[in-house]
Amino acid sequence: MEQTYPTATPLVRFVGVQKTYDGVIRVVKNLNLDIQRGEFVTLLGPSGSGKTTCLMMLAGFETPTSGDIFLGDQKLNTLPPHKRNIGMVFQNYALFPHMTVEENLYYPLKIRKLPNNQAKQKVERILDIIKLKSFAKRRPSQLSGGQQQRVALARALVFEPQLVLMDEPLGALDKQLREHMQLELRQLHKALGLTVVFVTHDQGEALNMSDRVAVFNDGIIQQIDTPLNLYEYPNNAFVAQFIGENNTLAGTVAHLSGDTCRVSLAHGAASGARVSDIKALNESTLLSIRPERIHLNEAAQALANRFTATIRDFTYLGDHVRVRCELLDNDQFYVKVPISDTLESLQPGMTVQLGWRDEDARALSKP
Repeated sequence: MEQTYPTATPLVRFVGVQKTYDGVIRVVKNLNLDIQRGEFVTLLGPSGSGKTTCLMMLAGFETPTSGDIFLGDQKLNTLPPHKRNIGMVFQNYALFPHMTVEENLYYPLKIRKLPNNQAKQKVERILDIIKLKSFAKRRPSQLSGGQQQRVALARALVFEPQLVLMDEPLGALDKQLREHMQLELRQLHKALGLTVVFVTHDQGEALNMSDRVAVFNDGIIQQIDTPLNLYEYPNNAFVAQFIGENNTLAGTVAHLSGDTCRVSLAHGAASGARVSDIKALNESTLLSIRPERIHLNEAAQALANRFTATIRDFTYLGDHVRVRCELLDNDQFYVKVPISDTLESLQPGMTVQLGWRDEDARALSKP
């Protein structure tokens, strides 16, 4: 079920924000984005898409070329980072190596001139939350990567900021620890009611952790939505290709009928759900189909969108087999087949029937 948020004033607002470093190339273009209190919002995109620049402008390490950024009712544009009441977690943790865990956590309270008794209470509380109280006297070099990551997070939370920013904070961890820390971060977010803006280029991480994901490309948010909607209902070909695995077939619009679009392909035609920016006959389009929504052989017989394809090779992935096929002019057309459905008779070079339902394909505009 899609999560909804109150219509009160957002905690974070980007209003017409643009950023250029050379006066010519805009790395962020006319960004308008609202983030509500308590949300976990991820900025996702390839390198150079503008996501990290947005985070740095929000943190105060970069200044917008034009437009305004607000935290609550306060305009941030010229406010220095240390006055923004924002916690920040970096990929390299940025812990002070000469300080103990406890001293690292006291530091942000000390520079805010918090009385000693209050500071002590806050440090003890956050050490309990991250379950590292017994490590308080150790230095960062005496901790594992996951423990260091927890301390970095605790230091960003100990002064109870309005907002926590995270820049690829799990990038240095191995896969198993990374997945464990994703779960811990999500639990902390819910338990403490944090508002989090998280930057990553890892789409799986974004889908796993976020209330909403903003997909960036070329300085523009291509789509901002829940993880489910981004995967199931991408707005354009870039989002469909960037989020999860995806097959595309190039064609032109042959017929429009309500929410359905009939597409002429190189050889034949197929139908899919019509996306709002598909408006005219003969318009170029990409028909997008997820590999797990494609049916094989007998399961494809009753489907209107049915084609003959040639198997090229297989990849075994534990719970399923990824079958690469040649379909029409596309020799990188993939089908995910559950292990329980895999037929030993399938061999490279074999001809098979592939099919999908209209509602499992989407007619998208070309990027």
